[in-house]
Amino acid sequence: MTEKLLNHRAEGSASAPPLLLGPSLGTSYALWDKVAPELSITHRVVRWDLPGHGGSAADLIGAGATVGDLADLVLALADSLGIGRFAYAGVSLGGAVGLHLAVHHPERVSSLAVICSSAHFNGAKPWEERAAVVRGHGLARLAAGANDRWFTSGFTVPELVRDHRDADPDAYAACCDALAAFDLRERLAEISAPTLLIAGREDPATPPPHLREIADAVPGAALVELPGASHLAPAQCPQAVLSALRAHLGEGAKRGMEVRREVLGDAHVDRAQARQTPFTARFQDFISRYAWGEIWTDPTLSRRERSMITLTALVAHGHYDELAMHVRAARRNGLTPEEIGAVLLQTAVYCGVPAANSAFAAAQRVLAEEEG
Repeated sequence: MTEKLLNHRAEGSASAPPLLLGPSLGTSYALWDKVAPELSITHRVVRWDLPGHGGSAADLIGAGATVGDLADLVLALADSLGIGRFAYAGVSLGGAVGLHLAVHHPERVSSLAVICSSAHFNGAKPWEERAAVVRGHGLARLAAGANDRWFTSGFTVPELVRDHRDADPDAYAACCDALAAFDLRERLAEISAPTLLIAGREDPATPPPHLREIADAVPGAALVELPGASHLAPAQCPQAVLSALRAHLGEGAKRGMEVRREVLGDAHVDRAQARQTPFTARFQDFISRYAWGEIWTDPTLSRRERSMITLTALVAHGHYDELAMHVRAARRNGLTPEEIGAVLLQTAVYCGVPAANSAFAAAQRVLAEEEG
């Protein structure tokens, strides 16, 4: 029997770093419509629907559900997509799911962004009362007041209000049960993932003090407050949210620099950094972020294999200075002189004897330096 999964939408390259996006109660993954396509340029973005919302089945959860139950559904979705470790960003209830994952499954969360959310949601009573109203009368009355809870005056997103009205009442009430039982304040200090908090200054549901409380407790967390934003910031202020997330997810550049040093050596990278000018700074960032932070970190190929491919490409285009640098890198990545020679001999067949002749000369100089 096939396991029933959360409805989701995946965007971006399957080989890019994965980023999961969680929705707010009453919305669908359409909450991220103005943000996800931009994030998918650099990430494999997977946005998902809560049970009974959007395209997700209502019976994925029942009365008495917890945020942990929702987190388990997210992990099952990630597993089904072959995603092990991922960056995560979520709004309101989706943010609570992220906090739970970061505390209970730290090995899965590479970075965390919590948007217009809380570690406790003002206690159980209001959510128990809302669940009772929805179970007794459906969602029409509650959806009629969605704009006041979600947006500042005069702003709306009709599609999200429609999602609220069309959600399954029992599944919505079960999500209210989860919020009623949620209180992670005592465990926030355990979160080790790089964490960003985004608060809407005009948010009546989870006002800035809720996000400040999390930021103060999570080691090294950063907090951004958005003027003019209410509860559904990604829909109302997408550019501001996008800018904050891009800066936060730019940790990939940091990881890229680590890999660059591991492969090329500190001396080479230090020289490159010392030569950096305002004119070349963006290019250096591009190299660290994309070449080293995404391509060289992709586990599909080993570093040995990547060195072989890189040597071949450099010979083919006659980049012999770069070739010398990557011969040194190939040695760091575990290739023997004999294996490097075999790669260059292969290039003689497909790139031409003169190119291979120059390549052997450059490689021999590097290997001789190593012996000396």
